Amino acid sequence: MSTEHRCRNLVIGGGIAGIVTALELLNRGQAALLLDRDSEERFGGLALWAFGGMALVGTPEQRRFRIADSPELALEDWVRFGELDSSDRWPRAWAECYVNESRAMVYDWVKSLGLKFMPAVNWVERGSSIKGNSVPRYHLLWGTGRVLVQTLITRLLHHPNREMLTVLHRHRVTALNFSDGVVTGCRGTDESMDERFVVEAANTVIATGGINGSEKQVRRHWPRHWPPAPDTLLNGAHPFADGLIHQAAAEQGACLTHVDEMWNYAAGIPHPQAQFEGHGLSLIPCKTGLWLTPDGSPLGPAPMVTGYDTREMCRQVAAHPYTWQVLNWKIAAKEMAISGSEHNPRILKRQLVRFLLETALGSDRLLRRMVSESAEFVSADDVGGLADKMNRLSGTNLISGRQLEAQVENYDRVMADPELRSRDPAISRIRNLREWPGDKLRTCNMQTIGDRKAGPLLAIRLHFISRKSLGGLKTDLQGRVLNRQGEPLPGLYAVGEAAGFGGGGASGKRSLEGTFLSGCILTARKTAAAICH
Repeated sequence: MSTEHRCRNLVIGGGIAGIVTALELLNRGQAALLLDRDSEERFGGLALWAFGGMALVGTPEQRRFRIADSPELALEDWVRFGELDSSDRWPRAWAECYVNESRAMVYDWVKSLGLKFMPAVNWVERGSSIKGNSVPRYHLLWGTGRVLVQTLITRLLHHPNREMLTVLHRHRVTALNFSDGVVTGCRGTDESMDERFVVEAANTVIATGGINGSEKQVRRHWPRHWPPAPDTLLNGAHPFADGLIHQAAAEQGACLTHVDEMWNYAAGIPHPQAQFEGHGLSLIPCKTGLWLTPDGSPLGPAPMVTGYDTREMCRQVAAHPYTWQVLNWKIAAKEMAISGSEHNPRILKRQLVRFLLETALGSDRLLRRMVSESAEFVSADDVGGLADKMNRLSGTNLISGRQLEAQVENYDRVMADPELRSRDPAISRIRNLREWPGDKLRTCNMQTIGDRKAGPLLAIRLHFISRKSLGGLKTDLQGRVLNRQGEPLPGLYAVGEAAGFGGGGASGKRSLEGTFLSGCILTARKTAAAICH
């Protein structure tokens, strides 16, 4: 048995890109059918779990901190850091579109929904061998991505044109329909009824996310010139972001590009309350402390300090089955965070006073929770005891207590000596970070590891964790999917991560960070406007 649907505009995907596309179509008086593979309770996709950071240019928050930014400077940073090739016409076009239009199309639009950004602007991805953000641009949404999604869903489901919208959950699209070279809709399975369905549509918008929710796809498209992928790859993406529709489009001639470029994280742990196989949590790793290989050697050769070059950190971590961070309780309480809405209740619930207190004093609450829930955290009162626990956790005898103690003592000696630390690459980066008020508030002031008043000692075992695709279906500035000859495939569009956040890879090899939620909004709004033009 098969159910048939007919519509003018079909949106495949119930994440933020799909929701914004449908909302913008309704705003312009156009009907839309939105297919969501997930359940109604999980409507919103990965954005429900997202931290809510957005890279924005020329905002009031920047001006308040006297940050001199401009679209020209942002584009210069973007192209250089992402190493965008001059031949990448559409990724570069979308990058230029982002820096010029994100203020109006994203920032002002989000504010018009009644939402706010936190007053501080964070300075991330400063760059290592390649310079990144010249100025702070990372704006954090007050309420995280969850509040944004909930607000958008409310707008969508209570829209004045609600009768023009159909939302079908648990509908898994498996193929696109083509007729005489034109995309005419899709087909798939209604998993709630175990029935087949077919949709006929004049316009089909792919908003299915990337490929990084599939371990098989991550391994298949593992970045070239990197060490082989480690045996354990945690999943920090949405499990339904499996690339199935990417492939369906490619089979009909769509250009799928830059799929070996990914935005992953170096510091993952298995989720203590996993919701799917391989479910991981992405830690924002502490800046102060030792970062070691499985046998206790220093990880490198580039300094492993958060805030400079996430891609380089991932490349170095990928050479090992897992890594260790060695630090103490005071450092971890002050500096450790977990990306996403779930573990940031002060931001999620918009509890300003509590948030400021935890930022200034450290979050014993979060650290105690992780130590009690996750086996990847071990603690001890002395280095020898810590080494023993690290070995028990890994099931090896790779960590020498004597060698680890010598490393801690050497680190502390350098940290405590102004002359020595000025010559240490990693500690110099910590000092540089602390010159910006936002980082100074969240980073310890030259804290030694062996300080007994700051104990107990901690070790955290970390794993590589997948997150987002930087590549995808090539699109023009109208969101139309292009074939391998650079011509539009009639009737087919792509938005958000499915389109590599525009053009099949707008960020290039590296993102300036915070270009994902905002990239979904920008591409969805631009594409919906083009469809309605």
